[in-house]
Amino acid sequence: MKAIIPVAGVGTRLRPHTYSQPKPLIPVAGKPILGFIIDRLVKAGCTEFVFVIGYLGEKIEAFVRETYPDLTTRFVIQNKREGLGHAIYLTKDYVTKGEDIFIVLGDTIFEGDIESVIQSTDSALGLKRVDDPRDFGVAEVDEAFNIIRVIEKPTIPKSNLALVGLYKIKESEQLFAALEQIIKHEFKTQGEYHLTDAIMLMIQRGISFRGFKIQNWYDCGKKDILLETNAILLKKLNPETSRYSGFQNSIIVEPVSIAANCEIKNSIIGPNVTLGENTTVNYAIVRNSIIGNDATIDDVVLHDSVIGSDTFIKGLSQSLNIGDNTEIDLSQSFD
Repeated sequence: MKAIIPVAGVGTRLRPHTYSQPKPLIPVAGKPILGFIIDRLVKAGCTEFVFVIGYLGEKIEAFVRETYPDLTTRFVIQNKREGLGHAIYLTKDYVTKGEDIFIVLGDTIFEGDIESVIQSTDSALGLKRVDDPRDFGVAEVDEAFNIIRVIEKPTIPKSNLALVGLYKIKESEQLFAALEQIIKHEFKTQGEYHLTDAIMLMIQRGISFRGFKIQNWYDCGKKDILLETNAILLKKLNPETSRYSGFQNSIIVEPVSIAANCEIKNSIIGPNVTLGENTTVNYAIVRNSIIGNDATIDDVVLHDSVIGSDTFIKGLSQSLNIGDNTEIDLSQSFD
C-alpha cells in the first residue's frame, strides 16, 4: 500500500510557529505530528510514502530521511498552493496503474482500525460526526454507510459526518482522471481544486465509496486543539510512572514528556506539559503547555502556552503563543 501525505500548507492558524516550523513538525506529547502519522501507517502496512511538500519543505524532508531512513520515500514539490486536489494530482507519476493509495492529511492525528480499511477491496473515506461540519468536507450516506454525496464546506450541511482527511482509493487511475478534468476545466470551490470535488465526480461516474468511522481524530490546526491533543495523548502514552526524577528542587506532575538533556531547577512542571530537547527551566511553574527545543524559561508561570524553539522567556504569569527564536523579558518594571 502506498501512502500519500500532503504537507505543503503554510499553517496560518498556528502562526507565529509556522513562520519557521512546518505545522506537521510541531511536537505533541513528545513527538512531531507527522511522526504519529507515519508510525501509524507503517503499523497498518504502508510500505511506500509520497510526501507533497512546499513551504519549509526541506525541513519535512530532513525529518523524514533522518527519522525513517529505511522507508521508501518520494518528495513532490507543490510550488503554487492550489488546493488539496492539486497537491494529490502532482503525485500521479509516482502511482502505478491500478495501485491502491491511502491519502492522509499531514496535520491530523487519528485513531481507528485502518488495517481493515487498507486490506479491504473497497474505496473508503474516514468519517466522524462533528457539532459544526461547515468547516469540513461533508459526506452524506445511506443506511448501509455507503457514501452517496460529498461536498466541501457546505453553507447548509445536510449531514454532520465530516471527512477527517483519510482516503482509501482503490481506483487511483480514475481519481487522477477526475482530478485532471477539474483542473483542466478550472473547476474550483472556494478558489481551490478540492479532492472532495474529484471524489464526487467519481461517485457520479458509478464508483462506490463506503464510509468508515474514526474512533478519535485530532485536527491540530489551532492552538487550543493542539494543547488539548497534547493533554489527551500524554495521558494515553505517558501514564503516571514517576519516571522523571533527579531534577533539583523540582516537582514533576505527570503526565508530561521531558526530552533529553533538559535542565529543571526550582520548578513545578505539569500536568500536560511537553518539553523539547535541551530546554532549561528555572524558578518556573509550567502547566498545560508545549515548549520547543533549546528554550529557556526563567522566573515565569506559564499555562496553556505554546512556545517555539530557541526562545528565552523571563518574568511574570502569562498564557503565551510564541514562535521560534524569540526573547521576551517580562520581569522589567515600567513604573
